[in-house]
Amino acid sequence: MPPSRKPLLALALVPLLALATACAGAGAGASTDADGTFVLKVTDPGNSGPLAVGKRDGTFDEALAPLGARIEWVPSTPGFSSNLKLFNTKQLDVSDGAYSPVVGAMSKDVGVRIIAVADPVGKDRNGIIATPQSGIRSVRDLVGKRVAVNPAGKGEYMTLQALAQAGIPPEKVERVPLQQADATSAFAAGQVDAWASFNEPYEEAKANGGIEIATERSIGSVDNTVVAFRTEVLDSRPDVAATYLETLQHLTERQRVNPADFENVFDKAGPRALSGDRLQRALALGAQAAVPHYPDAEDARDLESVADLFWRNHVIQRRITAADVFYDLPARLAEYRRGGA
Repeated sequence: MPPSRKPLLALALVPLLALATACAGAGAGASTDADGTFVLKVTDPGNSGPLAVGKRDGTFDEALAPLGARIEWVPSTPGFSSNLKLFNTKQLDVSDGAYSPVVGAMSKDVGVRIIAVADPVGKDRNGIIATPQSGIRSVRDLVGKRVAVNPAGKGEYMTLQALAQAGIPPEKVERVPLQQADATSAFAAGQVDAWASFNEPYEEAKANGGIEIATERSIGSVDNTVVAFRTEVLDSRPDVAATYLETLQHLTERQRVNPADFENVFDKAGPRALSGDRLQRALALGAQAAVPHYPDAEDARDLESVADLFWRNHVIQRRITAADVFYDLPARLAEYRRGGA
């Protein structure tokens, strides 16, 4: 994070292991094993990244054990917004994501909050692609066309941001609400003309002939990467949340130094493994990986820009501010240490 930024929240973690004896109760909204071990439910990381290495090496469980906690890896679908039901039913406690789907979730009263933000890298890995037969070659060509978007998530944000930048009224483009998994097949079958997509599904669709007409970089996106927790977990076990974040930070720092260890973590070959140009791009991004930090004033401005775009276009039905979305984990942790659990 640039040194000129002024912190919105405290930026240093307090020592955590001292909490193990004094503050090991599970609290409300928690999942525990029969022996009382707190179970933190995290999206399964797949075959790459800090979470995958942490899963492979047991890094998170080692860090959480002194707190009487462990990780449970939860299978999920691509995209934060497609997993809201898992948060609502307490089958998922923490996931990465972006501002947009968390804003969308909060407008629906889903109990999730953001504890950390990562400065944007790889903004060319997300964007809007068109089918070759659609004739679409620019954002202006979207007028009168059907664009698949994950509703109240990154896809809808990118589409609205691209249209605003091009001066196109959003009602002139049909936004088709589809989560990533469904949009993949709809795009391949030509049931939509274009698709606002991200990460691996976006890369795969491009590799299969999709025409890129905009990227997050080209539209000036500020929909940054985040770490989001179920609010009940943050309230009841801030020590676990802070230790999870600290471990993720350390793993991300390692990724920057040795990105090769963070790709093809479990499978070296097969459908999940990367090779060739895609592997080289992933390694380059890994070397630039942004370490998550507690939100600051610049992050607050960016989040509110995303929320305001959704509000102006009636994606959400009430205004959402940074104060609504960011969770002051250092303050809650300090209270917890004082016995305010």
